[in-house]
Amino acid sequence: MRTVLQLPIIDLSSPEKLSTSRLIRQACLDHGFFYLTNHGVSEELMEGVFRESKNLFSLPLDEKMVMARRSGFRGYSPLYDEKHESSSTSKGDSKEMFTFGSSEGELVQLYPNEWPSQDLLPIWRRTMECYYKNVMDVGKKLLGLVALALDLEENFFEQVGAFNDQAAVVRLLRYPVIGELDSEETCGASAHSDFGMITLLATDGVPGLQVCRDKDKEPKVWEDVAGIKGTFVVNIGDLMERWTNGLFRSTMHRVVSVGKERYSVAVFVDPDPNCVVECLESCCSETSPPSFPPVRTRDYFHERFSKTLASYSG
Repeated sequence: MRTVLQLPIIDLSSPEKLSTSRLIRQACLDHGFFYLTNHGVSEELMEGVFRESKNLFSLPLDEKMVMARRSGFRGYSPLYDEKHESSSTSKGDSKEMFTFGSSEGELVQLYPNEWPSQDLLPIWRRTMECYYKNVMDVGKKLLGLVALALDLEENFFEQVGAFNDQAAVVRLLRYPVIGELDSEETCGASAHSDFGMITLLATDGVPGLQVCRDKDKEPKVWEDVAGIKGTFVVNIGDLMERWTNGLFRSTMHRVVSVGKERYSVAVFVDPDPNCVVECLESCCSETSPPSFPPVRTRDYFHERFSKTLASYSG
């Protein structure tokens, strides 16, 4: 019988920043996952994003492949295009993806977004760009509270250059009905932890997300995460684990098939490529020296993505 994990619920609208930051700290210590409510992204916009996501994935494959990833990782990715290191499936993950980033800044010049034709999807780009701006406001506000939770200044991540360029990306995901529906090993997303700072996930309510709170334990114990309407599911990424010297651990998770088509929208709030991630002074001491050497975000992502994207071009 599957266990449903009871995650903490963080209210982003609370005026009590210090008490909220303490709740975030405890959630990151205990789970590495939590729900975020009252975040300010309207239900109408969320519904529009899911509607336009379904419209895109319902296009014929040849029309979607016109928007396939070319430079870096923005654009469309077909089934089995991604395979995580811990995957036991040689074929790759059974999911379709579409990734886009900011339309502003230097990164978009290097890695252009692949937008669908307005003739096919007239309001698609406008809807997604609106969502990007709204959810980035959420991410920055949340990271300010994470900084407070680590005994830092609220604008710490801004001070170290994490937001010099808008490196966050939005990934639309579709998980089709696949394989033997009673198979625990049928994964739409194989077991992995996210690479960046934090991830904000919106789901359509279809179950399938599972987390493993102790990624070093064997055999791994998987617990279901239920979707709560109107909330984001937030998780800590690997770079945040490095920043905090392992205090806030990134949590392994996966998506398993439940016999229903599933849609979700993940926002990876990642630092500027030139931002150097090194152990925070508040997270190390003589008895707890840094466990990770400093690393430039660009170099770290290049190594990690090259292992998971079958056609990654650097």
